[in-house]
Amino acid sequence: MAKRVQNTSNHTVLTKEVLAAHHKSMPKSRHGHSFAPDKNPPGFHTVLDADQNQPWRDLPPPTGLPPFRMNLQAIVDPNTYQNISKAKQLVFHSVGDTGGVTTPTYIDGVSHFMECDMNYMNPPDRPTFFYHLGDVVYYAGESANYWPEFYEPYFNYNAPIVAIPGNHDGDVNPTTNETSLQAFVRNFCAQSAVVSPDNLEAPRRAMTQPNVFWTLNTPLVTIIGMYSNCPEGGQVSDTQRQWFVSELQAADKKLPIILAIHHPIYSAYGPHPGSTRLKSLLDESCQQAKRAPDAVLTGHVHNYQRFSAPLLDKKNVPFIVAGAGGYKKKLHVLSRNFHDALDKKKLPIQVEDSPELLESFNDWQHGYLRVAVTPKKIKLDYIAVPDPSTNPRDQVLDPFESVEVDL
Repeated sequence: MAKRVQNTSNHTVLTKEVLAAHHKSMPKSRHGHSFAPDKNPPGFHTVLDADQNQPWRDLPPPTGLPPFRMNLQAIVDPNTYQNISKAKQLVFHSVGDTGGVTTPTYIDGVSHFMECDMNYMNPPDRPTFFYHLGDVVYYAGESANYWPEFYEPYFNYNAPIVAIPGNHDGDVNPTTNETSLQAFVRNFCAQSAVVSPDNLEAPRRAMTQPNVFWTLNTPLVTIIGMYSNCPEGGQVSDTQRQWFVSELQAADKKLPIILAIHHPIYSAYGPHPGSTRLKSLLDESCQQAKRAPDAVLTGHVHNYQRFSAPLLDKKNVPFIVAGAGGYKKKLHVLSRNFHDALDKKKLPIQVEDSPELLESFNDWQHGYLRVAVTPKKIKLDYIAVPDPSTNPRDQVLDPFESVEVDL
């Protein structure tokens, strides 16, 4: 179970009145309209039924056979796999929202320090792969974006990259005549590890995932990856929901489970709140399967947030938003109320009448997760990277913060 803050004297509870006060004082138009969205979660909850400003898009046919599983052995060499099994430790990178839509500066800044982990860390501490949490390319998921926003930024990243799609990966520019997720499938769900036509000169070959939702089996953890489609707040078909329940039930009982899904379950950033739809789906699926993930990794919001919340029989499951992978310079900044609590060292933060706690956040630095799994624990480090304009030296960065899940 995740370690959490025990000193409740520093616990901040934000009431609806406190959250509403600051935005109410902002200038309005003569008709009472606000000039910018409220950074506080709408309705003052960290989960909400969101407006569906992007349409649902039907999924492409799978490229592999059900139940859509892939073993780590299929993507790493035998020596690496044997070392993981012998050391009883698996380390991997994870982050989402990397496609550099306006400048490659910030995705390059994040990928550079991921490369430093590869170059300066030795097994068993060296990451084995990168699990992308979606929104690989922007604004739409057509093939022309894959070279400048994926293959080129990770040109020197010497490890496999697997992924789940995000909403922008599933969206398409209609003038290209490409279908939803067509380019994602070609680059991540190829039937064999060929050189993608979207890859101009990188040594990386296409990944061979069996579907856009799929399970990665490893010697130390089962990672279930879901696709939450394009609508804000995420949306999952009943077919995928039934598959998720069956994967929870089928997962090795001796190993922990990590769930990866692009849209967040919880979020304190008002324009992109967490999703009541996904929360209900997760709660109901875990009840049906009689098993819950030990950690949940999400993206979509361009910052870092770590919540703890109950899930089935687990009291303090880490729900992490890791969406600061390099989209552009400006991140999604939480409202003043949350920064006031941070400045006063009064974390965690709880929105009134909600069980989830915002234990930590970073909305001023890009970064990524470094996840280490052993038989005894899952350790999740958030690595905040320096601004590229400071010309930082090559090094393995210390975590901005860490959380451990005891197994």
